[in-house]
Amino acid sequence: MSKPMLFSLPNAEGNNFNIAEHLPAVVYFYPKDNTPGCTTEAQEFSTLLPQFKQLGYNVIGISRDTEKSHHNFICKYELNITLLADCEEAVCRQFDVLKEKNMYGKKVFGIERSTFILNQDGNIVHEWRKVKAAGHAQTVLDTLQQHA
Repeated sequence: MSKPMLFSLPNAEGNNFNIAEHLPAVVYFYPKDNTPGCTTEAQEFSTLLPQFKQLGYNVIGISRDTEKSHHNFICKYELNITLLADCEEAVCRQFDVLKEKNMYGKKVFGIERSTFILNQDGNIVHEWRKVKAAGHAQTVLDTLQQHA
């Protein structure tokens, strides 16, 4: 069994959010607020949040953006999911989602769109890597419903 993936990060209001108090959870990592794919993914998770909650799961999005950026992103698109700021990349490294990318001919490290289902103990019970944003939230929900 893997070790629990526990962490604390600031949320969009700047308050400390301890994942241990919000398990089980769907934790998804995305590259950047206010970009097309990330907006689609956040909106889809927001739309489906009541169904995730019905199954007992919280939905947590994490990127390297600031709390203020997350706050603006949530307000602009009326998102109802929790977004956490990992500006120091500690949790990104913990989940091994920082990958080398080629952007305009330059090699940069960025977040590889990834999603993890954490059980009540914080252990990863399912993961998706190199996710395509559109339709992914439904795929995650379908997986949880199949195992409910």
